[in-house]
Amino acid sequence: MSDVKVMPGTLFGKVTAPPSKSDVHRAIICAALSRGRCEISPVAYSEDILATIDCVKALGADVGIYEDKLVVCAQHMFEKDNAELNCRESGSTVRFFIPVAAAGGVSAVFNGKGRLPQRPLGVFSKLLPEHGVKCRTEGGLPFEISGKLLPGVYEVPGDISSQFITGLLFALPLLDGDSVIHLTSPLQSKGYIDMTINVQKRFGVEIIEENGDFIVKGNQKYTPCNYTTEGDWSQAAFFLAGAALCGDVEVCGLRSDSRQGDKEIAELLNRFGAQIDMTENGVHCRKNKLHGINIDASQIPDLVPILSVCGAFAEGETRIYNAQRVRLKESDRLAAMKNALSSCGANIEETEDGLIICGKDTLRGGGADGCNDHRIVMSMAIAALNSVDGVTISDKESISKSFGSFFEELDKLVRYNS
Repeated sequence: MSDVKVMPGTLFGKVTAPPSKSDVHRAIICAALSRGRCEISPVAYSEDILATIDCVKALGADVGIYEDKLVVCAQHMFEKDNAELNCRESGSTVRFFIPVAAAGGVSAVFNGKGRLPQRPLGVFSKLLPEHGVKCRTEGGLPFEISGKLLPGVYEVPGDISSQFITGLLFALPLLDGDSVIHLTSPLQSKGYIDMTINVQKRFGVEIIEENGDFIVKGNQKYTPCNYTTEGDWSQAAFFLAGAALCGDVEVCGLRSDSRQGDKEIAELLNRFGAQIDMTENGVHCRKNKLHGINIDASQIPDLVPILSVCGAFAEGETRIYNAQRVRLKESDRLAAMKNALSSCGANIEETEDGLIICGKDTLRGGGADGCNDHRIVMSMAIAALNSVDGVTISDKESISKSFGSFFEELDKLVRYNS
C-alpha cells in the first residue's frame, strides 16, 4: 500500500456525507430476505458494502449494481443447499450473515482476509449449536455451519459487538416459532441495534423491546420496498472534527432524527467547545478554542480515533474510556492512535480501556502508521491539517473499506497553508 502526505491547512465549504454504510448493509439484507424486488439508493460501493452484496448473491439473490443505486431481486434466496461467503474484511458482514444463512438452512463456509479471520466469533460458536446449527471453526475464519436455526431463547452478552445481536434480529423473524434475545449484561452500541430495528420495520418486520430483551415473533415476512438510505454520521465526523480544529464546514445530507449512534459527534464537538449548529440539511461546524472532556465510548466505538485527534488539540486533559472493544477492530485502535499521535508529537497515554490525552495547540507532524485501518488513516489526515510539517500516513488505500472518496472530498475543502 502507498503513503499519503497531508500538509497543514484549513477547511472551508460544504460537503455531502456519503450514504450510511451501516444503513446500506441493513437495507441490502432486508431486501434479500424479502424475496422480492427492491431498489436501494443512494449507495456508495465501499469494500464492506461489496462484501455484503457478494454474500446475498452467494445465497441466491440477484443484484443489479448501478451508479448510485442497487436493485435486489431475491426470488431465489436460500434455494442453494451450500454456499461459500467471502466477507472480505467486513466484520459486520460475517456477523450478520452467519445466523441469516443458518435461518435459511444453508450449509455455508465463511471466509475473509486482513484481520477479519482473527476477529471474535465465539458467541456464535456457543450459541448456534444450542439452537440446531453445527459450527466448525478453529477460533475465527474459516467458519462453517450446517443445519437449520431453531427458535427459542438466545442468551447473549450485551457488551459484545452489537453486530452479533443484529445478525440474530435479521434471522429470527424467519423461523417458524417465537424467539427471545435475552441480554445477560447491559447493551453497548445500542444505536446500531436501533438502526437495525428501524430498517426492519421499513421492510414489514416488527421487533418488540421489553425489559431490556428483544421479543421476536416467528413466521414474519420481509416485504419488498424501495429504500432511501441516509447520510453517514460516522464519516461526517471526520469533516466536522476538521472544522472544529481548523475551519468552517457544513456537512449536508445528515438527518437529525437518525438512529445512528455516531450522531453523537455533534454533541461531543459542542462539549469540546466547537461552534455547532444544526441546519436544514445537516450540520455546520466552526473552529473554536477546544478544551478537554471525558468521553464514555461504550456506545460510539467507531468515533474513538477521530475523538482522540480532537483531544490532542484540546486544552487540558481528554479521557476516553469504555473503549476496550476497539482493540478488536481492523487494528487495535487504542494502540494505533496512541502510536500515530505520539509519533507526531502528541502527549497521549494508553490505558486498558481507553486513552488519556493532554492537548497542545499544534503538533509537529512527521510519519504515522495507518495500520491498514481506514479510520486510523482518515483520523490522522485530519490531525495533519493542524500540524507544523504535515503528516505522511501509510496504507492510504485502506480507506476503500468504507469511504474511498475521502481524500477527494477533503481536497475540495482544504486550503493549504502557504
